[in-house]
Amino acid sequence: MKASLLYRISSILLVLFAIGHTLGFLQIDPKWGVDSLVQSMKSTHFNVSGAERTYWDFFVGFGLFVTALMLLASLIAWQFGSFPPETLAAMRFGAWGFVGCFAVVAYLSWRYFFIVPVVFSIAIFLCLAAAAWRSGG
Repeated sequence: MKASLLYRISSILLVLFAIGHTLGFLQIDPKWGVDSLVQSMKSTHFNVSGAERTYWDFFVGFGLFVTALMLLASLIAWQFGSFPPETLAAMRFGAWGFVGCFAVVAYLSWRYFFIVPVVFSIAIFLCLAAAAWRSGG
């Protein structure tokens, strides 16, 4: 499989991962029994550098921050997929940096989350690694 196709597959997986992450991280199932925790996060206010915030603000903000970074990674992967092989070979540091980043994401997903993000992050990692290898990096 060509590096360009592997980068495009990575890009699509990243968009799907970002959508799933965004739709999922704000869901709260009443069966979990965390209503009081969530209410506590929403009602605990504190001042940070002159801004009034809650723990819920941080939770939502960092969740959306991750979504934005996944979408940026998707754009970069798509762009890598459009480069000629010579350009990709010259960008091996960036290509392998991308692979290293998603190796860390895969580990963190395994360590702290559940099967769906683990599968997505490993699939993205493998596609990026194969693409970097195929591109002469």
